[in-house]
Amino acid sequence: MNICDCVAPEHVELNVDVRSKPRLLETLARKAATATGVDERAVLLALESREQLGSTGIGAGIALPHASLVALQRPFALILRLRQPIEFDSIDGAAVDIVCLVLTPADSAAPHLTLLSRVARLLRAPDALAKIRAAATAKQIHDVLRGISD
Repeated sequence: MNICDCVAPEHVELNVDVRSKPRLLETLARKAATATGVDERAVLLALESREQLGSTGIGAGIALPHASLVALQRPFALILRLRQPIEFDSIDGAAVDIVCLVLTPADSAAPHLTLLSRVARLLRAPDALAKIRAAATAKQIHDVLRGISD
């Protein structure tokens, strides 16, 4: 499974205006709930619980918030490029402007880890990251993801 199996073109958004990590998590939960039908509060609690274990800011301006949810039937991903970078307690201290939410069903531990690993590797590729940051449209970002995950 790769990122394009989980993220539809309509789940890529540019210039998302959030000013803090808590607001970002709320935004992710709301968007994921709308797209998947899973309870927004359950998504938010799962994301907050995961962040309490340690930041999902993986460096280079990228955050990879993720959680497993009992109510989710299939993996779901959402890509946001923020209007302004925000503090995220990333491992390198860099503010975050690229966010990839990954949600998986609770009974899929191995696929969850495999998907996270692939997404992190793809997003940290310098060429792909530069293209994502330079993209003028959500479709261009989705095309970049599709191109590097094929």
